[in-house]
Amino acid sequence: MGADWIDEFEAMATAEGFDEAVVRDWAANLSVEPHRHPFAARALVVKGEMWLTVGGSTRHYVPGGSFELAPRVLHSERYGSEGATYWVARKNEPPGA
Repeated sequence: MGADWIDEFEAMATAEGFDEAVVRDWAANLSVEPHRHPFAARALVVKGEMWLTVGGSTRHYVPGGSFELAPRVLHSERYGSEGATYWVARKNEPPGA
């Protein structure tokens, strides 16, 4: 999947009201402690694998897998032995929301 694919992902996200789309690359065997984001997220895993834990439930994602998170949802992440890359569309909340 090359630049054309991320451009298509970004165009679809923009058409659905997302503000931006970015590529996130994560290191091998990295664990990210529980945290929250001030934006909604829709992501597509394109390389490697990851585990996402929300509300005590963990899901495993491999290339082609996708997930969504609402703003301010507490979650943690863990990445596999090859790390992971995913594309994520972000929808920021209006000020004061």
